[in-house]
Amino acid sequence: MVGMTADGSAPTSAARNAARTATRESAFVKACHREPVPHTPVWFMRQAGRALPEYRALREGTEMLQACTTPDLVTEITLQPVRRYGVDAAIFFSDIVVPLKAIGVDLDIVPGVGPVVAQPFRTEQDLDRLPALTPEHVPYVTEAVQALTGELGATPLIGFAGAPFTLASYLVEGGPSKNHAATKALMYGQPALWSALLDRLATITLGFLRVQIDAGVSAVQLFDSWVGALPAADYRAYVQPHSARVLAAVADVPRIHFGVGTGELLHDMGQAGADVVGVDWRVPLSDAVQRIGPGKAVQGNLDPTLVFAPEEVVARKVRETLEQGRAAEGHVFNLGHGVLPETDPDALLRVVELVHAGL
Repeated sequence: MVGMTADGSAPTSAARNAARTATRESAFVKACHREPVPHTPVWFMRQAGRALPEYRALREGTEMLQACTTPDLVTEITLQPVRRYGVDAAIFFSDIVVPLKAIGVDLDIVPGVGPVVAQPFRTEQDLDRLPALTPEHVPYVTEAVQALTGELGATPLIGFAGAPFTLASYLVEGGPSKNHAATKALMYGQPALWSALLDRLATITLGFLRVQIDAGVSAVQLFDSWVGALPAADYRAYVQPHSARVLAAVADVPRIHFGVGTGELLHDMGQAGADVVGVDWRVPLSDAVQRIGPGKAVQGNLDPTLVFAPEEVVARKVRETLEQGRAAEGHVFNLGHGVLPETDPDALLRVVELVHAGL
C-alpha cells in the first residue's frame, strides 16, 4: 500500500528513505532500538497542542476533525511543541477516530465529551460500514507527513493509530464509556462477530499506519487506550492477536504499544510484537521492566498531574523515573498518559531540561 502526495503521485522511496536516514542516529530512534544514547530521549503524549496558548489560538473556530484533515494546520500544530520544548520527537497531530471518519463512519468529536458515533455497531450487517482504508481516503495525512519530515530534519516524527479494541469500544458504545458494558457484552456474547469486527478494524488501523510510514514517519505508536478494562486472559484471547497482526505488518519502523491501566497486561502487550512498551503512571518502571521481560524498551511514565507540583517535587520525580528507567534495555521518557489541558507549558519545558541533563 503506497501513500499519495498532494499532486496525486506516489511518494518516492528515496524521499521516504532520506527522511528515515536523517533520524536514524537520533536519541529517540536509538532508544527504541535499545542502543546506547547520548541522553534519555523525551516526548509527551498529547504534546501537539492541549496546553499551548499558540495551539488554542490556531485552533480557535476550527473543529477537531477539520483541523486533523487540514495539512497546514496539522503541520503547524505538530511543530509547535517541538519548537517550544525541544523534545526528541514530534507526534503527528491527528485523532484515533480519523480513519473511521475517513472511511465513512458517521461520527463527531464533541468538545468535553470525545468521539460520538451516530449509529453504534450492533450486528453483522454493520461490518459493511467498515471498508478497508486506502491512501485515497486520507490524502491530507500523506501531505502533512511529507511537509513535516522536511521541516523536522533530524527530529523523528511519530505516526500513530488507535488499536482495534479501543476503536471497537467507541463504535460499540457509541462514545466514551466508563465500564465498556456494551463492548464486553458483544465480545463475550458474540465472539465470532467480535473477531470479525476486530479483524476489520485491524485492517483499517494497519492501512492508516502504512500511509504514515510510506510518507516518511520514523516510528509509530499503537494506542489501546481502553484495553486496561480487560483481564489478561481475555486480552490474550480476544484482543492480542489483532493488535499483533497490525504490529507485525509495520516492523520496518520502531513500534510503540501503549494503553492506560494496563499494569496486568504489560507482559502480554509486549508479546504482541512492539519494540517499546508504554507504561502508565500506576506501575513503577522498574517493576514494569520485570513484567514485560527482556528484549523490549519501555516508555514513560511520569504522572501527568505531577507537573502541577512544586518544582523541587517535579525534579525529584523526574530523577526517580530516570533511575527506574535504567533497569530497561532502552528508555524513552514520557508522561504516563497525555498532557492535561491545564498544564503550564513552562513546567513541561523544565521536565525536558531535567531529562536531557540526566539529573
